[in-house]
Amino acid sequence: MPINKISDSFADAVADIPSGASIMIGGFGGAGGQPTRLMMALRDLGVGDLTIIGNVAGISKTTGYGWPDHLDPIDQGMFFESGQATKITCSFPVPGTTNPLSEIERAWREGRAEVDIVPQGTLIERIRSAGAGVPAFYTPTGVGTPVAEGKEHRDFDGRTYLLETALSADYALIRAQKADTRGNLQYTGTSRAFNPAMATAAKVTIVEVDEIVEVGGIDPERVETLSTYVNRIVQREAGDPLP
Repeated sequence: MPINKISDSFADAVADIPSGASIMIGGFGGAGGQPTRLMMALRDLGVGDLTIIGNVAGISKTTGYGWPDHLDPIDQGMFFESGQATKITCSFPVPGTTNPLSEIERAWREGRAEVDIVPQGTLIERIRSAGAGVPAFYTPTGVGTPVAEGKEHRDFDGRTYLLETALSADYALIRAQKADTRGNLQYTGTSRAFNPAMATAAKVTIVEVDEIVEVGGIDPERVETLSTYVNRIVQREAGDPLP
């Protein structure tokens, strides 16, 4: 009997996410590869005490970075503005300006949220490692900086490395261009940056796609996430104005 992974709506797709959950949110920069409709559905669900894991998390709304001029930018700061998130692990939580403050920085300054900044390459490797079943790895990135505080240091061939641990989540909200009905995924552009790794590193992976096709409708050479990692698929409406 075939398994139906297609959700009728974005609200249905996120309906079981509880308060206290850890959630990876895909995207590289600005609107690129961001599951915007799933994010909005999660905000509207109203659950709290969330831990968010992402890359460029709080820049778009304050700078317009990566968004078309005619649209109001949306980013992961929405969960701090609503009071739903209490922690974020990311590479870029704030823009290079203090006017205006991003919602993430405002929440941190007011003591409402914890911000864990991770170098971008280290962040994606921590996520990839979780998906691959690798518990930890050594990297030279961050040695001699605040990133290194409290972490194991070890020398290899005369160079110092930090021990970094794998990073997983309860849920991953990701964006792909196309899915087949089993959940195999095809990406485009910067959607390839974080989404494929996040799909493998969460207990439940929920995917926002532009198109759903029958099995065989994706060139096997273009399947970039296998269906075994995908739990739910929800299709955007044709002509959706958001990137």
